[in-house]
Amino acid sequence: MHDHQMFEIKGYTLQSGVTLDLKLAYKTWGKLSRARDNVVVVPTFYGARHPEAEYLFGPGRAIDTDKYFVVVPNMFGNGLSSSPHNTPAPWGRGAFPLVSLHDNIACQHKLLTEHLKVKRIRLVAGFSMGGMQTYQWGSLHAGLVEAIAPICAAARISDHNHIFVDSAVSTLRLDPDFKDGWYDAPPMRGMLAFGKVYAAWLFSQDFMRGEHYRELGLKARQDVVLLTQNYFLQNDANNLIAMANTWMHGDISRNPVHGGDFAAALRAITCPAIVMPGMTDLYFRVADNEAEAAQMPRAECRPIPSVWGHGAGFGLSAPDGAFIDRALRELLA
Repeated sequence: MHDHQMFEIKGYTLQSGVTLDLKLAYKTWGKLSRARDNVVVVPTFYGARHPEAEYLFGPGRAIDTDKYFVVVPNMFGNGLSSSPHNTPAPWGRGAFPLVSLHDNIACQHKLLTEHLKVKRIRLVAGFSMGGMQTYQWGSLHAGLVEAIAPICAAARISDHNHIFVDSAVSTLRLDPDFKDGWYDAPPMRGMLAFGKVYAAWLFSQDFMRGEHYRELGLKARQDVVLLTQNYFLQNDANNLIAMANTWMHGDISRNPVHGGDFAAALRAITCPAIVMPGMTDLYFRVADNEAEAAQMPRAECRPIPSVWGHGAGFGLSAPDGAFIDRALRELLA
């Protein structure tokens, strides 16, 4: 995949204390306005790279690439930006350090303001881990960002969600071929087990009961497992774990600005926000988003009325995609 550009950040010190030369892969769509203020940022989500983010924008959509300059920065660990498999020793492979939400957004901010010379960001919108980054953008850079739309995400990972992610990662690590991250060939049994555990959480019980997987061309529950396994087989095992570590430490208040004060981090999101949890999402629950939005000065929690679970935010169902688009149009109006 060579359809993107690379922004280098020399000597960046991560929150985990390690100093690295980082590479941030990104792709842009549309044309930057003369005033450099027609920008929409769409961070990537777990296991994804910039092509997977394209479902959220395009000509004629709410995020119209004929009108807006769309920037998709690839999250660290996703295989294009600095990740375990492409980082040289001593910090590559099984030694790759924790990269936080704050680290991701600090480097994305450098890309946008120092390299692309952006003056205003009309909207930051992201799904899942992209939504977690969206919250962080709003909390740290409310003066630059005009609106945010976190979709099926959370500003801080819940204990229940942490157990889910940790259990999936643990199944991967149990494969003897994983070798604590120092494998020479993919730990296939662990990767397949990881995908199988994940499959139970991706969609909802209502989705499975109603056999809505048939709308994706799938015929049985085993096909849902195969769908998930094939998606994650596109990733290196250490890369999956690196992104999972970012996820499990997800908390927009874990930074020098807010010092762990979660309420203060939410109050700092002073721009308009529409928070869109999936009504049946098993990862990020509506109640958590409602509690977050209640502490954000100009936020509305607007659940997606869908049986597609976490998949509601990925636009797999046309009504879900239209629901999200309407909210994005409101924020961009």
